[in-house]
Amino acid sequence: MGNARKDGPERKFGSEEGALRIHQAIARDLGVAILMGVHKPGELFEGEIEAADRLGVSRTAYREAVRILIAKGLLESRPKAGTRVLPRNRWNLLDPEVLGWMFAGEPDPAFIRDLFELRGVIEPAAAEFAARRRTEEQLAVMEQALAEMGRYGLSTPEGRAADQRFHHAMLAATHNEGLAALASSVGAAVSWTTTFKHRKKLMPRDPLPDHYAVLRAIAARDTAAACNAMKELLRLALGDLDMALTEPGAG
Repeated sequence: MGNARKDGPERKFGSEEGALRIHQAIARDLGVAILMGVHKPGELFEGEIEAADRLGVSRTAYREAVRILIAKGLLESRPKAGTRVLPRNRWNLLDPEVLGWMFAGEPDPAFIRDLFELRGVIEPAAAEFAARRRTEEQLAVMEQALAEMGRYGLSTPEGRAADQRFHHAMLAATHNEGLAALASSVGAAVSWTTTFKHRKKLMPRDPLPDHYAVLRAIAARDTAAACNAMKELLRLALGDLDMALTEPGAG
C-alpha cells in the first residue's frame, strides 16, 4: 500500500486497553493523530503488514480499524493506490466518536465556535417544537436530568451525562425524526464543549438556572419563551467558552 511516515505515537495494544477492543483502540489513536495533524490530508498510510507489525497487532485488527476510519470519512482505500487521509471537508466531524477524538487533544477554537453556531441553529427551534409537542413522560425525563445535573455539577462525568440527557430528551420531545436523529451529535457536542470549559477549573457561573428556564417554558407550552430561553442559554454558554479560551495556556 506504499510507504507512510511513522512519526507520532507508537504503542503496543494489549490488556491495558480495558473495555476498548483492539481494533477500536487502534482506530481511536489513528483518528486522533489525523485530527491533530500528525497525518496530513493526502498522506499515504503504510502497508497493512508493516503497520500491524509496528503496532504489535493482527492484520485483521488493523484492517478493521482502517474500515472504521473509512466509514467516518477520515481515510479512503483504493486498490493499488493504497490508503490515504482524506481532506478535512470529507471528515464526518459530527460523528459522536469523531467529536470525542477531536477533544482528546487541544481542539481548534474556531471549530468549537462552529459547534455553538450549529447548536444555535438547531436547539432554539427544537425547544420551540418541544414546547408544543412534548409529553408528560418526556417532561419528566428532562426534569430528572436537571435534578441530577444540579446534584452532581457539570465538573463531574455524572453531571455532564445528565446535561446530555436533558438536551437529548428535548430533541426527542420535538417528535421530529430529523431533529431526533441529531440527538447523538448534539449531545456529544454539549458534553465535549462542557468538558473543555471545565478542563482547568470550575466555571464561576452556574448554568443550571438557564436550563431550568428552558424547562419551565417547555412545561408551560410557551413556544416563544422556550425558543428565547434556549437562545439565552447558548449565548451565556458561549460566553463561558470565551472565558475558557482566554485562560493562560488555553488553545
